Amino acid sequence: MKPKQIAIFGSTGSIGKNALRVLDALGAGYEIVALSAHSSVELLAEQARKFKPRFVAVTNADYVEPLRKLLGDLDVEILAGPDGLTEIAQLDEVDIVLTAVVGVAGLSAALAAAKNGKILAAANKESLVVAGELLRRTAKENGAAVLPVDSEHSAIFQAMQAGSRQEVSKIILTASGGPFRKATAEDIQNVTVQQALCHPVWDMGPKVTIDSATMVNKACEVIAAHWLFDMPVEKIEVLVHPESIIHSLVEFVDGSVIAQLGLPDMCLPIQYALTYPERVAGIAERLRLDEIGKLTFEKPDLEKFRALALGFEVARMGGTGPAVFNAANEVAVQEFLAGRIKFVNIVELIENCVGKHNVKRRVSLEELLEADAWARREVSECLKAKKS
Repeated sequence: MKPKQIAIFGSTGSIGKNALRVLDALGAGYEIVALSAHSSVELLAEQARKFKPRFVAVTNADYVEPLRKLLGDLDVEILAGPDGLTEIAQLDEVDIVLTAVVGVAGLSAALAAAKNGKILAAANKESLVVAGELLRRTAKENGAAVLPVDSEHSAIFQAMQAGSRQEVSKIILTASGGPFRKATAEDIQNVTVQQALCHPVWDMGPKVTIDSATMVNKACEVIAAHWLFDMPVEKIEVLVHPESIIHSLVEFVDGSVIAQLGLPDMCLPIQYALTYPERVAGIAERLRLDEIGKLTFEKPDLEKFRALALGFEVARMGGTGPAVFNAANEVAVQEFLAGRIKFVNIVELIENCVGKHNVKRRVSLEELLEADAWARREVSECLKAKKS
């Protein structure tokens, strides 16, 4: 059989590096056609030398020449800018596009993959949040498949194999609770960047780690799940599960609850998206429940973590609402990581921005990007006003 031809966007990030580990272990049957990075060209060059892709893209055009020098002796086509990802996503020789770039930068490429009937392994949560409705519609019209890589969405996808969508009573996203699960509202007032970056379970990049601390990440997962699984917001719940062993659950109409369990390791959901509908032996570490001992659960505190409650509201809004929510958060997190605002200001800025926005329904990519740009300007203006 012909090997599956795979493009990995964001190959130098944590998801991308794990995907390469998974594919390296899977061996025959999978071929890496393209890799991309934003600016980490030295690591990208190392990956290109090892996996021999036909295409390499660097989305920050300033790094194209350094990459050319590093790969001058290789027979590889180098593409520059975000358009390079879109070009790769449309190639006939690409079967699966795994998009793991951070932010809305991967949105156009994700839509291009869907328009061209590809399998889209979606690790870029922002694409599902900002354009979930558009992405689902585009995939359906063109015979494409959108497979989740995020551990919680992958768990739901796996659990839903036990029945039909019509038989689902509700889906339950689990949350670790982040570093401030037991903190009081007063404790959170003076949280430092270092404290917010100390996640108790997962090892992630700084942006995602801060999103976990505010529970914006779980809000985004609620929005994405709404579109991914065509599920009414009223049938989506969140349950805090500090051990992060049960990655999510699906309750069916007969009362059966199907859960997907595993150690906090992204290799398993990455592999399932790449090998679906088959399961094969891989590198994910095995779960030993006798060593875990017990699993605990609690309801999320929606007053302390207002971002999660706001996520449900934004999911109901649809249209341009999620794009504004996501963009406002991206700017606010950057400001917090730079030490220019407090931790609590992140959600305040998001709430303010969402509250001022006039939502548009059933929108195009251009309208979504306009909403994204508006939200970024709005947050910046709000910060300037506070300083003056």
